[in-house]
Amino acid sequence: MDAYQADQNNVIQSAFNHGIKRIITVGIDYPSSLEAVALSRRYPNVYATIGFHPHDAQRATSKALQQMADLASHQEVVGYGEIGLDYVKDYAPHDVQRTVFSQQLHLAKELDLPIVIHDREAHADVCDLIRTAGPFPKGGVMHCFSGDRQLAEKMIDMGFYISIPGVATFTNAHILHEVIRTTDLRHLLLETDGPFLAPVPFRGKRNEPKLMLYTAQKIAELKQISIDEVARITTANTVQLFHLSGDSHDS
Repeated sequence: MDAYQADQNNVIQSAFNHGIKRIITVGIDYPSSLEAVALSRRYPNVYATIGFHPHDAQRATSKALQQMADLASHQEVVGYGEIGLDYVKDYAPHDVQRTVFSQQLHLAKELDLPIVIHDREAHADVCDLIRTAGPFPKGGVMHCFSGDRQLAEKMIDMGFYISIPGVATFTNAHILHEVIRTTDLRHLLLETDGPFLAPVPFRGKRNEPKLMLYTAQKIAELKQISIDEVARITTANTVQLFHLSGDSHDS
């Protein structure tokens, strides 16, 4: 994204210097999906996902979806998304969002890729469309989870992970704190949602991968375990979901 263009290499190297061993960079439309693949080719431990974000649903023509499917043939692509529904921003009509989300759910199944789901104030419709299109043998993840304990349990039952962003460090994030406390660590992933949602004490500033350590520390506090255990298990979850290689794309 634009927020990283001036110092992209430094951001990535700083992440690796702070113990982040792998990064998945997320596509939100066709140009950004191309960029994600290009970035993953430049850095051995960076991987890509591709897809049309609900904000860009109106750009997901049949031709564009075929281009996305073709892009999935690259070995650096490890997931399909960020796809889903956003009833907050309303950049695309809800009926268009639902149609494109359903199309991409089926496409992800055809491509045999795990799914990265975007869900803002659209919990019921997201669940219904996933249930209708499912099951999903490759599973997926609820990106930047914003639901409650009951939604988390529904998604886990359908084979999805719950991804925890820097919001976990916010004092008023009581519902998310309950989700973290009550969800087995085996079902959790960590993420930045960068450049947004930087954790405390960097709230309001540009987020970047190295700051994920603060999110991991908060999860450790809430679950009364060590940050090493959080890192070990959430890393194993990510490797399993996205079938990541050990040290590089070629290993």
